[in-house]
Amino acid sequence: MTAISYPLAERTLANGLRVIVSEDHTVPNVAVNLWVGVGSRHETPGRTGFAHLFEHLMFQGSRNVASGEHFSALMDEGARLNATTWFDRTNYFETVPTGALELALWLEADRHGHLLDALTQENLDNQRDVVKEEKRQRYDNVPYGSALIDIYATVFPEGHPYHHPTIGSMEDLDAATLEDVHAFFRAHYGPNNTVLTLVGDVTPEEGFAAAETYFGPLPAIELRERERHPQLPPLREPVHLDRVGDVPNDRLYISFRLPVDTTPDYLACQVAVDVLGGLASSRLVRRLVRTDETAVAVGGWTMGLVDGSGLGTITVDVSVGADVDEIEAAVCEEIRRFIEEGPDAAELESVIADTERSWLSALASIEERADHISHHALLTGDPAYVNTFVDRIRAVTAEQARAAAAAWLDPASRAVVRYLADETDETDETDETGETGETGDGAGAGAEQPAPADDQTDTDRREAEEAS
Repeated sequence: MTAISYPLAERTLANGLRVIVSEDHTVPNVAVNLWVGVGSRHETPGRTGFAHLFEHLMFQGSRNVASGEHFSALMDEGARLNATTWFDRTNYFETVPTGALELALWLEADRHGHLLDALTQENLDNQRDVVKEEKRQRYDNVPYGSALIDIYATVFPEGHPYHHPTIGSMEDLDAATLEDVHAFFRAHYGPNNTVLTLVGDVTPEEGFAAAETYFGPLPAIELRERERHPQLPPLREPVHLDRVGDVPNDRLYISFRLPVDTTPDYLACQVAVDVLGGLASSRLVRRLVRTDETAVAVGGWTMGLVDGSGLGTITVDVSVGADVDEIEAAVCEEIRRFIEEGPDAAELESVIADTERSWLSALASIEERADHISHHALLTGDPAYVNTFVDRIRAVTAEQARAAAAAWLDPASRAVVRYLADETDETDETDETGETGETGDGAGAGAEQPAPADDQTDTDRREAEEAS
């Protein structure tokens, strides 16, 4: 067994708040990490973007805290803090000196329990404008900015919770009333829909007592039970979407539906994708970058999701003058070869070693350790996953990686998004709508795209889309 055994103590308060403490006195700091079970997959048609909007609104004041004071009060104590939104959750986090732990918990409890006291029409209008500016800066006006939006829309069918991106629709946000956003908060923000993780210079007894003091009085909310979707099968036939515009070079995104996060087949797919494109020594790097010189960069990543599907993608930055169709064919050829042969011993060893290194490096940070603990407590029910992941990835065999690729990475089930440089050097709004192929099973590649939506470690790429 791998010698990973971070201490984990857990208690659930009477109101349903799940509290996890991982004691570590290496430095006099504590990472405070809250995961709320609400993300873009919990939104309904006509109400997209609400989860991300609340990430912003949570810094605009609450019953006893003025607008902006959450940041200023903690930063005055030397804290680092932020928040992010994703498909499956919204998280709020700060790393504070030990002496500021109770301040951090008081501030978090005030906004998690009493945000609506300060949620005015003025705050709503202000943060709507902030989100619109974020969309312009991060998606509309940067090369490849809408790539993930296009990937989600081609891989996941219309109506699936992962079809629309986290940042949501600006039209939906414009149409939102103050009553709408109040109702959204009451439906999702409650202690029984939240995990609080404390990692660092705090004992379990101290952590549980502080959580009870500040969060214990908050009432539980009435949660609507939401069943997760069944596993999506691979696409029945290839899907293509082209975007022509002002980009530095042509880029290919070749994506696949995968099994849900933490399952043995998902881990085996992760190994397969890394062998193909995830490392500097991967097969596609050796062929396309070093040998053929038709690409300047190749990448591969997987995204662990929990509601009926995961996601795997290979990216290729195309060399000037190279043929994108030939490159796509070469990628498919290498995938088919992998499906026939599987990884050799050296490839498997390299991927496992790199994944282990990345995971251990992440856990060495109390911030990332707290985030991983909250992640698996909330979404998979297993906070101890932080101690068992390396053993799980080490257990993946060459045959399991080959079989998983055969089941999930067959080129016949690929979704391809291609960003192509506009050789006319003129912006053409008609061209930028792209040309799409048939989806085969209603994946929605040709539909009007909903308006838009960090890579944590090589083993957990779920934050590829974060809107923060």
